Amino acid sequence: MSLSLSAWLADGSVKSHAPQRKEILHLLAIADRDLSDANVAAVSVDRRFATAYSAALQLVTVVMRASGYRTASSAGGHHWKSIALLTEFMGPEQSDRKRYLDSCRRARNEADYDRVGVASKADLLELLQDTLEFRREVLDWLDAQHPELR
Repeated sequence: MSLSLSAWLADGSVKSHAPQRKEILHLLAIADRDLSDANVAAVSVDRRFATAYSAALQLVTVVMRASGYRTASSAGGHHWKSIALLTEFMGPEQSDRKRYLDSCRRARNEADYDRVGVASKADLLELLQDTLEFRREVLDWLDAQHPELR
């Protein structure tokens, strides 16, 4: 399977998209809600990790949508494809984050579908910290690349 925007556009799993400011603001609000929810200590670490991952994924979605693309709702692997395209839109400096978020995606899948106790408290704290940093980077990127969407 090819890992390129052009291949995924050709097979229909990624589509062109006209971004709207309201949509971007809603996605940012979802990310903020998920970051807040991931800090609720009464919830299991696995669920908090999954919620923090969801916040990061929303930020990836902001980048993808602001860039004029979205994954097709009928196509599988939309988390994976969205994360894989992060460097396409934000540049090669996001390579480490792309790898990190993909590892978080796999851990979230395992926690959601296979077993409990996948994420440690340290894993959760690392993901929360990285997602907060990523949020700042996404906002800076939006301001620089797509100020009309902020």
